[in-house]
Amino acid sequence: MADSLSRTEATETINAVMDRISEAVITDREFLTTVSTGLLARGHVLLEDVPGTGKTLTAVALAEALDLTFNRIQFTPDLLPSDITGSMIYNEQDGDFRFQRGPVFANIVLADEINRAPPKTQSALLEAMDEGQVTVGGTTYELPEPFFVIATQNPIEQEGTFRLPEAQRDRFIVKTSIGYPDRGGELELIDRRADRTTQMPSVDPVVEARQVTQLRELPETVQAEASIREYLVDLARESRADSRVKTGVSPRGIQRFFEAARARAIIGGRDYVTPDDIKAIAPSVMAHRLVLTSEASIKNVDTHDVVADVLDTVAVPGATAKSA
Repeated sequence: MADSLSRTEATETINAVMDRISEAVITDREFLTTVSTGLLARGHVLLEDVPGTGKTLTAVALAEALDLTFNRIQFTPDLLPSDITGSMIYNEQDGDFRFQRGPVFANIVLADEINRAPPKTQSALLEAMDEGQVTVGGTTYELPEPFFVIATQNPIEQEGTFRLPEAQRDRFIVKTSIGYPDRGGELELIDRRADRTTQMPSVDPVVEARQVTQLRELPETVQAEASIREYLVDLARESRADSRVKTGVSPRGIQRFFEAARARAIIGGRDYVTPDDIKAIAPSVMAHRLVLTSEASIKNVDTHDVVADVLDTVAVPGATAKSA
């Protein structure tokens, strides 16, 4: 491939990556599109699902398709922050301390079952996710570029889980779910297991590691007209006005929303954002950022329902809003 990627090449490449992952993971295209949106938008992705739906396999297949280094961190109640970032180790021969890098030093890091660790340990990822670096013993260490976190969490109703702090949730540009395969997909799983010699599916690289950084730069070239920007901002502001919401989408969330919309345009083969890009990505960008009121929580209000109502309320550019 050429030294730099054109927008058309980027669209073809990211769709080829999704095709390659589909060879290993049984899931729908929309899920892979959302994960790819997070990658292109220079963000991080949070997956919430019950165990056994293919979250780990998705992360491994993505790393293989992108030819990137990969580490998995299994979050447990006794996991320490230093188990993630690394720690200073005394070297008896030299008589001094040296930094031993933790598993966070990889291009793609799978933070598996992140909400089984206490909040203090979860927060060890904050600096890494925000700034692409970790600080240990007063010294700052740069993480590899690109750096992409895929965190998985079990539903908070399950035993032994901690709710992610709001500040941590806000660091994930999108939150999505792989869900259960359809009947045909589950039959395919059985077919694969029917042969006891079958190994875990693997995929061949689609791009070289250095080209992933180029892919992530292209959304910066995507344009959005004033009416499109206003639409996006109005959606976020309407989320704060909803009576069921205690805390709506933050200004930082608005910026991440915009970045995700531009990444979605690249996947769609365009150099401009459309209302459909915004509507398609809105649930994955907005829902996990909403904090409901106590009354709404007691009534089991779902944040995705709030987002759906917000989308119905705010007028789409060139259209008329539905009555609330």
